[in-house]
Amino acid sequence: MRPADLAREHGLSTQAVRNYERDSFLPPADRTPSGYRIYTERHAAALRTYLALVSGYGHATGGRIMTAVHADRLDQALAAIDRGHAQLLRDRETLAAVREAVDHLTAGPATPTEPAEPAERLLRLPGPLGIGDLAHRLGLTPATLRTWEAAGILTPPRDRATDHRRYHPDDVRDAELAHLLRRGGYPLTHIATVVRQIRTAGGTDTLAEALDAWHHRLTTRGRSMLTAATRLDAYLALGSGAPRS
Repeated sequence: MRPADLAREHGLSTQAVRNYERDSFLPPADRTPSGYRIYTERHAAALRTYLALVSGYGHATGGRIMTAVHADRLDQALAAIDRGHAQLLRDRETLAAVREAVDHLTAGPATPTEPAEPAERLLRLPGPLGIGDLAHRLGLTPATLRTWEAAGILTPPRDRATDHRRYHPDDVRDAELAHLLRRGGYPLTHIATVVRQIRTAGGTDTLAEALDAWHHRLTTRGRSMLTAATRLDAYLALGSGAPRS
């Protein structure tokens, strides 16, 4: 096969195919005496696998997985896949927790026989968190949390003695929601509006639409991960994936 043959199947440019080989997303190709690349079905399978991984895990992770496979570091590739599934599960749990929070906030005051005890996972914390603790929990940097605060998304109170930010359960919930929507591609101005809505428990139509859209994205990503796993398993069956010495 020629680079154009691989490219045509996926609507890519031939240069993109060459770049994928250069970056080790494809195994190295043999050359003709005149220097032209010779691609085989193994290269075609590698390209299908890489593009499926990109759809499920993103460009960076998909690239890391294929690079690890071609360097004969299967454990690293599988660890990257595990992290992707762990993130997807965390997103699902966060989405479910936010939905519960919305239900709790919009249900009205609790009756004397039904104490107002938030059931969502996000509120089960040992105590207020510092900015470093919250950043670690979300896998972000403290600078990102400060940016969200400047955008009106977070409003943590300050410790009177130290002036340090203290993130209480409601603040953590807001940060989790912001992180969820940010990964969904929403701009900070939109996220600030949504967070204000959940704080006031009023006008939740926009919030419901945003959560429904993200739920659809999570489902699509989960299906894409299944497809990618099938592709990767088939590709691994073609050989060890290690480059030639």
